[in-house]
Amino acid sequence: MNDQKINILAIESSCDDTAAAVLCNGKILSNIVATQEVHRQYGGVVPELASRAHQQNIVPVIHQALAKANIDKKDVSAIAFTRGPGLMGSLLVGTSFAKSLAMGLHVPLIEVNHMQAHILAHFIDEEGFDKPKFPFLAMTISGGHTQIVKVSDYFEMEVIGETTDDAVGEAFDKSAKILGLPYPGGPLIDKYSKEGNPKAFKFPKPKVGGLDFSFSGFKTAVLYFIQRETKNDPDFIENNLKDICASIQYTIIGILMDKLKKAVKETGITQVAIGGGVSANSGIRKALVDAEKKWGWKCFIPKFEYTTDNAAMIGIAGYHKFLQEIFSDYSVTAQSRYKI
Repeated sequence: MNDQKINILAIESSCDDTAAAVLCNGKILSNIVATQEVHRQYGGVVPELASRAHQQNIVPVIHQALAKANIDKKDVSAIAFTRGPGLMGSLLVGTSFAKSLAMGLHVPLIEVNHMQAHILAHFIDEEGFDKPKFPFLAMTISGGHTQIVKVSDYFEMEVIGETTDDAVGEAFDKSAKILGLPYPGGPLIDKYSKEGNPKAFKFPKPKVGGLDFSFSGFKTAVLYFIQRETKNDPDFIENNLKDICASIQYTIIGILMDKLKKAVKETGITQVAIGGGVSANSGIRKALVDAEKKWGWKCFIPKFEYTTDNAAMIGIAGYHKFLQEIFSDYSVTAQSRYKI
């Protein structure tokens, strides 16, 4: 099988990005993403608008991915697609298209769990990037998920800690909204925090047992703090924005790192990988680099283009399923909730 060229065409449509990628034996030949700007004016993703935009984008995006990879569709070995988790309308577009294309090309169909793909993105063949060795711990952090996963093999994963309410990405975005920052606000908190004092304001860390997380109380604490301070000083946010952002970011990173330290201690596994949209955050990346020096961990931080939703990660998961001949039949349906 090593001499064979395995070309995986991957499709990702779980939320508001339509993406397609082509991989040959685990190497990226193309990775195309069409983002949807329409949601900004609504301050969040509108599911109905997202699925309509996917319908418009999916053909051009796949066409572009094949053209950039210089691959004819008859040379495609299999179609990998995101089955879930995600927005149902968005997933249906990708799932239906992938099934039809696989049927038309007479090639295997491979379903991929979006959250597993975020973890397996670390196995993309990239120059200058090490691949983790099994077993390792993965922290998946995004707008919809906050999980610590023990990864024993490509498809042998166990969630050992997760959020009991809101995800970390939502905590960033809602805090930004409270500060009057535009959507998506998480990256703006990261940007302003670079020039602020992280210890200017103290926010509480939720007390949650085991390796689980909670962010709803943290969001409420930020809201009450801002309401209280702006009542005394209407210009409080404007005068202290950088310090507020730095303090919010410092607290959130502290919550994540405390649980990660606990997970390392409990499992004895010192290889730690991160994935998901929030892993693009500069503070979290720095905290992991510091952890390597401080505690002797080996940390794996993905390239920026593999943190947000993309099809390359779907393709690498599909490639490893292809090698193990784990295929789906045409009765497969999209799943908005899809556990690792």
